[in-house]
Amino acid sequence: MRILFLTERFPPDIGGLARSSSRIAGTLGLLGHEVHVVAWTRQLPPGTAASEISGEGGEMLHRLGLFAAADTTLQHTSLFLEDLHARSPLDLIWGHYLHPAGFAAVLFGRAQRIPVIVSARGNDVDRLLYPPGDFARLQYTLQNASLVTAVSRDLARKMRLVCDSTPIEVLPNVVDTGIFRPGIASAELRQRLGIPADHSVIGFSGELRYKKGIDFLLRALPVVLQSRPATLLVIGQARIEDQQRLAQLSQDHPEIARHIVITGHIESPATVAEHLRLVDVYVQPSLWEGMPNALLEAMSCALPCIASSAGGIPEVIQHGQTGLIIPTPQLHRLGEAVAELLAQPASVRSSLGQAAREQMVASFSAAAETQMLRQVLARLPGWCNDPASHQQA
Repeated sequence: MRILFLTERFPPDIGGLARSSSRIAGTLGLLGHEVHVVAWTRQLPPGTAASEISGEGGEMLHRLGLFAAADTTLQHTSLFLEDLHARSPLDLIWGHYLHPAGFAAVLFGRAQRIPVIVSARGNDVDRLLYPPGDFARLQYTLQNASLVTAVSRDLARKMRLVCDSTPIEVLPNVVDTGIFRPGIASAELRQRLGIPADHSVIGFSGELRYKKGIDFLLRALPVVLQSRPATLLVIGQARIEDQQRLAQLSQDHPEIARHIVITGHIESPATVAEHLRLVDVYVQPSLWEGMPNALLEAMSCALPCIASSAGGIPEVIQHGQTGLIIPTPQLHRLGEAVAELLAQPASVRSSLGQAAREQMVASFSAAAETQMLRQVLARLPGWCNDPASHQQA
């Protein structure tokens, strides 16, 4: 098939959305399909386009310069897609993230009578579902897609509250278990980061922001410091709007702030994995989630993890077996939970981490995603022609 993959972010853009876009588009290419990725960017002047071959799957990447106004961007995108379709007809549209990519994909697909798959990632549903979100746009997108994929069963459940007629298939995030694997912690990297040898390392990876539980993370550190020397290692960076929290902590409690190391954005997955191997306990105190890539990467590195019960996290962590879960309303107890796990024998933490690693290899590897994508595409024509015949996931 000739597939158009429309996404808001694509590498070198940062974040889980960009990584999942690259991974899925690349896998579709490796499955033998002709894939055209259309991604918006602020690195080009508004209204301009740049195209190049990208990725192992040989997909063609088209970057479109953003306009200041979203409606102008979407209208220009529609014109670009019409031209792409006119030059060589498209067989399938894939909108990655409900808005704006999913909405634009559905609108264009309906106009051209082309099947449309829309990927829901988590935060996109929450942002549209509740005020001041655009519920009408959410409803239109879900009702008019040929098929919707969700990264978790929890997310599929939420979308069925809005629309129970469109087929929804659970397509979880996956992790490269070859890159994110257990290994010997680098003493040189630890020294370069300034982490003392006697400190326990509490890890967090990704963008440090409100929805990821930055407030609870910063409150947890002083609780842990009451019982042992420790360093909070943030493998990533804080969003601009959340940097004030860190600045305020440095001003009010400099003795606590000295125990925080923030690496800044790291582009190489292998380097992220190298940093993860320094961690004794990984934490994911999210307030809401789809299925966090960073948590899967930590589990694949065999780290003992403590996470909230947000979104699809309980579908990944079996409490007491592959990690520990704190109910989201109880996140104020995160510091106590981390201190308690660090106080356990190393064999207990190792057992949790190893079980997590085994689960990632068995159920969340790239091979598992390839098989799921193959099945989705094979069954799509039946879904489009007779949605009632599909037994929803």
